[in-house]
Amino acid sequence: MKVLLLRFDAPLVSFGGPAIDQNGVIQTFPALSMLTGLLANALGWEHRDADRLQDLQDRIRYAARIDRAGEVLVDYQTVDLGLSWMRPERGGWTTRGRIMERAGASSDTTHQRWRHYRADSVCTVALTLIGDESSPSVEQVADAFREPARPLFIGRKCCLPAAPILLNVFEASSLVAVLSSTPRSPRAPEGPLLASWWDGDADDGSDGESAVVPVSDERDWANGVHVGRRLMRQGHVNPPGAGHV
Repeated sequence: MKVLLLRFDAPLVSFGGPAIDQNGVIQTFPALSMLTGLLANALGWEHRDADRLQDLQDRIRYAARIDRAGEVLVDYQTVDLGLSWMRPERGGWTTRGRIMERAGASSDTTHQRWRHYRADSVCTVALTLIGDESSPSVEQVADAFREPARPLFIGRKCCLPAAPILLNVFEASSLVAVLSSTPRSPRAPEGPLLASWWDGDADDGSDGESAVVPVSDERDWANGVHVGRRLMRQGHVNPPGAGHV
């Protein structure tokens, strides 16, 4: 199969998990919905392309490893929506040329939010698309990463990459084998690295035992909500050092 080798290296990344009230929590590995949105953004798709987004999400298979864990950072945000200049009639314009109005019981009160990030981290991802006759192809996605239709971000819009996301495109028999053979980031520690991969992918490149972990990271793109439950496998891989080819 053809595999995209991606690396998320940025001052801040946000691998979002299911939100808890005002807490925008994160998870260890990239979510399937985040990867779908990232590819679609590079291709120039829009949120209204729900059918194409859903089909793309269904086709993605990936494995990820944590080259550098980094540190958790929480950004506390607050805004008083009752202030005169925050009133709906003074709201900003949307991209559709309409005033962005607010309504509801909390439309004129103080809002608090906690947005979680991971600072100074590096994550390497091996990704493929199933379905030989489907569009986009792996090559089309690779071209989109080389010349994206819009600026790319890793999770939230403030999480801009510090380096090109696409590392390589090549043929491989296993996503886990790609992670175990791709040299680690120069900033990665020595020894086995934590990894996660699609349950069912050959784990001949893993280092030691692995365990099945349920995750909820799919999106219903037509209704704009996160849904579902699927199985990933977590374990370790021990790739060569950064100086190896």
